[in-house]
Amino acid sequence: MSRSVLVTGGNRGIGLAVARAFADGGDKVAVTYRSGDTAFIEQAGLVPVRCDITDAGQVERACEEARQRHGPVEVLVANAGVTRDQLLLRMSEEDFAGVVDTNLTGAFRVVRAAAAGMLQARKGRVVLVSSVVGMSGSPGQANYAASKAGLIGLARSLARELGSRNITFNVVAPGFVDTGMTRDLTAQQRADILARVPLGRYGTAEEIAAAVRFLASEEASYITGAVVPVDGGMGMGH
Repeated sequence: MSRSVLVTGGNRGIGLAVARAFADGGDKVAVTYRSGDTAFIEQAGLVPVRCDITDAGQVERACEEARQRHGPVEVLVANAGVTRDQLLLRMSEEDFAGVVDTNLTGAFRVVRAAAAGMLQARKGRVVLVSSVVGMSGSPGQANYAASKAGLIGLARSLARELGSRNITFNVVAPGFVDTGMTRDLTAQQRADILARVPLGRYGTAEEIAAAVRFLASEEASYITGAVVPVDGGMGMGH
């Protein structure tokens, strides 16, 4: 059956790969974006919805727009995120709060906005995109790691709160993925990272998307509160 899917930050990288995976499976997909050209999104059969997830009003309007286009959101993927890396003594409160507001509070906002329809339907699938850094930590990323770790607590609390309504909450924790962000790293930085990955390579956005789509499928109907690492073994033991 074709479902109504909303992916935040679905205009590039992992989010775009996730959106395309659902669309390829026959679902009706809306993606949020903050700015930029949307022609390529529409060409991919996706519905672009302008939304800054740090603004609760815009989040509510985005979910309403998705509902008007495709019906109440049945699958939500909270993927939107930012980084503002800095060592602790140089990190400003604005850098810390801004990352947490986007990555963690933004996920809370969009889950809250989509949950009403799921509760009424007595079914839903929510997948939060965290990071291996949220479990293992990383120097210079205290803000990012804290926000990504917070997603795990958010998902598991809501899994317990809303599980009786047949709504599942799961987390995918990607490792280093071959995206525009990682391509900007120096050759030495890339080599250092790969030395910590047992599989010896970067992941692809499509591999992350496959895990997200599985967790939103009927095959995963008895999985909730889980954290699924897709990191080439980098985070083993966490």
